[in-house]
Amino acid sequence: MKTKFSLQNQKVIITGGGSGIGKAIAKTFGTQGADVHILDINIDKANKIAAEISSKGFKAKAYHCNVANYKQVSKIVNQISEVSPVDILINNAGIAHVGNIEACSEEDLDRLYEINIKGVYNFSKACIPIMKNKGGGIILNMASIASTVGITDRFAYSMTKGAVLTMTYSIAKDYINDNIRCNCISPARVHTPFVDGFIKKNYPGKELEMFDKLSNTQPIGRMGKPQEIADLALFLCSKESSFITGSNYGIDGGYVTLNSK
Repeated sequence: MKTKFSLQNQKVIITGGGSGIGKAIAKTFGTQGADVHILDINIDKANKIAAEISSKGFKAKAYHCNVANYKQVSKIVNQISEVSPVDILINNAGIAHVGNIEACSEEDLDRLYEINIKGVYNFSKACIPIMKNKGGGIILNMASIASTVGITDRFAYSMTKGAVLTMTYSIAKDYINDNIRCNCISPARVHTPFVDGFIKKNYPGKELEMFDKLSNTQPIGRMGKPQEIADLALFLCSKESSFITGSNYGIDGGYVTLNSK
């Protein structure tokens, strides 16, 4: 019986694949037969995930990478594509910032731009010529509900994720005739180590209370799970989604359409 959503022998690059959503995507894609290449600024985390995938008989390799450095990005992408070209790019690496415009310094803005916007630009720019030459490919970007709706105290983050959304539309439009599909996923709050760290740092002694409060900002009453995002990513990178490009997929527990607060 043919397995749906197979990524057998597909070469995949996942940025920020050492933790959180990226980790879930790497492990999910690996079990679906992909040749997974995990890139992360924290090489220890990336190595750990690659080892977990490899220990189960699947293919995975880890790389240290600063997504903001185009020379480094280009070198790694070309290295990965030496034997066979990259098929799928997951632009997942990103960082957050809490605060309105008054609480956002120039340094904060530059830091988020470098990772969240330039990182997507760098990898897309490095991979697209390879995909064009091989006859097609898939790019999946990680956007956010903040790309399309106002979120309190998320000025810089929202700015960068809005750019991710419009970059997705532009790439999909410009390269449709090259058989390159480009889509993005827009999650609401997902329970990752970042969320736990944020709560612990800012609300010591009130962790459970704040976790419940943040969970209930989604109408469905909880945060998303990294695996749920990974499963949507799997669909959007499989042959079963071959008619989909230039689309933004909300996965937000009803936040955008049902939250009237």
